[in-house]
Amino acid sequence: MTVQKRFFLLITLFFATAAFAQTDSIQPPYKRFPHLPPFQLLLGDSTTLYTKETLPKNKPVLLMLFSPECSHCQHTAEEIVQKKEALKGIQIVMATLHTITQMNDFAETYGLKAIPNVVLGKDVHFILPPFFSIRNLPYMAFYKKNGELIQTFEGSLPMDKVIELFKKSGK
Repeated sequence: MTVQKRFFLLITLFFATAAFAQTDSIQPPYKRFPHLPPFQLLLGDSTTLYTKETLPKNKPVLLMLFSPECSHCQHTAEEIVQKKEALKGIQIVMATLHTITQMNDFAETYGLKAIPNVVLGKDVHFILPPFFSIRNLPYMAFYKKNGELIQTFEGSLPMDKVIELFKKSGK
């Protein structure tokens, strides 16, 4: 075997080994770090930041990414309002990448501001979409009281199923 062939074989083996050694890093961050991400959401007043540390303690969290223009997100917002009594024990954090004005209009249109356990904010640092590898909206991440991930879901999910999921996990 010539020196060139040996070199080529060595390089090929190196890259093949490197490619297979990296399989763990292909997983999205939420699977590698199954706790609430360190988000920072700008609230509707355009000055207040809502963070992981701001969340009420010992309360399960529904973290939902939405778009005010998404019909599935609009339907989900309507369901949240309809089921607000059943959702009372769950902190609902709704994050968007749209403007504060669009977010506030959405909250006003669907009556979300009147629900004390619902918070809407703009993900100003674009942390959540890459953390969850989001492809579809609404995107929901369900967390236990201790901040541990229960499950994620892309797309519409009836609020009855959301409530059931939290009950099964022991809230």
